[in-house]
Amino acid sequence: MVSHRRTSQRGQTTLASVTVLSAALATAAAALSASPASADPSGARTGSTGAAVAAPPAGSADRESAAARVGKLYEEAERATEKYNSASAYTKELRDQVSALQDRTARTQERVNRMRARLGAVAAAQYRSGGLDPTVRLLLSERPDSYLEKAAALDRLSGTQAHELHRLQAATRQLEQQRHEAARKLAELEAGRTEVALHKKDVQRKLATAQRLLNALPARARAAYDRVSRSDGRDEIIPDLSGIVAGSDRASAAVAAARAAVGAPYAWGSTGPASFDCSGLTQWAYSQAGVSLPRTSQAQRGAGARIPLSQARPGDLVIYRSDASHVGMYVGNGQVVHAPYPGARVRYDPVGMMPISAITRP
Repeated sequence: MVSHRRTSQRGQTTLASVTVLSAALATAAAALSASPASADPSGARTGSTGAAVAAPPAGSADRESAAARVGKLYEEAERATEKYNSASAYTKELRDQVSALQDRTARTQERVNRMRARLGAVAAAQYRSGGLDPTVRLLLSERPDSYLEKAAALDRLSGTQAHELHRLQAATRQLEQQRHEAARKLAELEAGRTEVALHKKDVQRKLATAQRLLNALPARARAAYDRVSRSDGRDEIIPDLSGIVAGSDRASAAVAAARAAVGAPYAWGSTGPASFDCSGLTQWAYSQAGVSLPRTSQAQRGAGARIPLSQARPGDLVIYRSDASHVGMYVGNGQVVHAPYPGARVRYDPVGMMPISAITRP
């Protein structure tokens, strides 16, 4: 069970360092890229105004640039992950549609085959009877009354045959439409599989590049980065949430599930229970409450009523960035639980850790 004790001073310091990681990396990148510099024979750099810019200690700019680039790559990888999740969810939906279409097509084909068999039997019987004109049959009949009864039956049979023929034509049209729709869905499915593969490669490429940059950092810088990234939120970063009550039983159950997941590793494309990406965590947490959420953060943004931050309650989904590429769950006292990025673990962070796009109450 997750402790509700108040955060220690050391924990608060660690929480602050964790919270500002992305902002610090972005600030470092902005500082390094601001004011295009030109070469100076003296070895100093000059900005766009011509004033000398003090050169940083040897190698520090490279380290800051590498760390900032890692943060940027993780952000890009998360966006690619949500695209991968979206494409994967869509291809799953298409597979289900294709399977249902194929089942319906098979059943329609069986019905068409049965209709053709019945009509074929009637046609064969008429052929064997010689297809004589009813008037001739009446003249040749030994018992005209009996023949007239048979003729009436034949008329009814002909009416039934016409009806069967119309049904066969309608079923054949339906069969062709279903085949056409199935072929179209299969083409969409193939395109979706290709899109999934492309997004997967994009994620893997960005993560591999980030890892190479991390590996190139000096041991001390890499160790510091790892300490901040991999803090699991169990030993220190536990905000005081005592007495905070969710607005509904299902929200309470979802919050309990999300808090129980604190410390689990981030894994892109994962929906738990051992590891999560950001939208996988919120989807899984609400599934423990019996609520089905869409797979991606973009779709989760529209999965309920929009709520202003001032009215946020535990269980609300907090969607981040203008493209809705990150999501966390509000748990009260200004805190969210979220799966941050590769290399980090599910943890608590302040709700305002990055720009908020929307708050949704499922």
